[in-house]
Amino acid sequence: MKVLVTGATGLIGQALLRDLGGGRALSRDREAASKRLGPDVEVFEWSNPLDLPPPAEAFEGVDVIYHLAGAPVIKGRLTAERKAEIRESRVRSTRRLVEALEGLESRPGVLISASAVGFYGDRRDEQLEEGSEPGTGFLADVCQAWEAAAMGAAKLGVRVVQARLGIVLSAEGGALPQMLRPFKWGLGGRLGDGDQFMSWVHLDDAVGLLRFAASAASLRGPLNVVAPYPVTNTELTRVLAAALGRPARLPASRRMLSLVLGEMSEILLASQRVYPMVALDNDYPFKYEIITRALKACLKKSP
Repeated sequence: MKVLVTGATGLIGQALLRDLGGGRALSRDREAASKRLGPDVEVFEWSNPLDLPPPAEAFEGVDVIYHLAGAPVIKGRLTAERKAEIRESRVRSTRRLVEALEGLESRPGVLISASAVGFYGDRRDEQLEEGSEPGTGFLADVCQAWEAAAMGAAKLGVRVVQARLGIVLSAEGGALPQMLRPFKWGLGGRLGDGDQFMSWVHLDDAVGLLRFAASAASLRGPLNVVAPYPVTNTELTRVLAAALGRPARLPASRRMLSLVLGEMSEILLASQRVYPMVALDNDYPFKYEIITRALKACLKKSP
């Protein structure tokens, strides 16, 4: 099975290509990506993913596309410019990718396009599954437009899976090192009232579910890439503190977060209690179902 990955130099993209033993990648900077990804990955340049489709030769012989590209969300305040970057890097690049598929005589059979549990918006303790209605707010709107753009490939006969990713836990990058930092300094604590649910997944299972989506021929549409047991922020705070042997006595109030981060605080405090029902119904074997095991495995690899 030959794969093509966008966002290949990101946390999930690199882990996926390692697990696959190589493949192809699309990148704005071919030379830099080639150095980072190594000799087992053939990199094609996609210099302007917002306005131009990727080169047709990148798709030759490809069976599966993993579209993982997108600007990071948790990075400073949500200015109008940052919002535009977050949305356009996802929605417009997906449209350009579908345009490229439209022009091919022979198309890959599967497009697995990243999305996020932000699709569901802030739903407090409501139990959310793949069939749940979308939410409201900036990220929910972005995810809906992102998924709609990916569905353009379905009209071309390509099987489309929308991978709604939760918080990916890994010592190699992503959210976990940022979460660990205040605890290591003895400044850890819950965010807001701590009642918001956080849907997480270990990097190994994120990669496993993406590969499962490619191999399960009957799987189409949304796939929640999360562990079966979401936790509240209070529970996560307790587990992190215990794992590091550090106190967690400095909660960050909603008001303080709003003053420091502005609208970004709404994303940090949003509650998504998401369950991977499609994965469970299809007997996907989770490696890490419980947050304590997942964090223990991550911390073993943490510098």
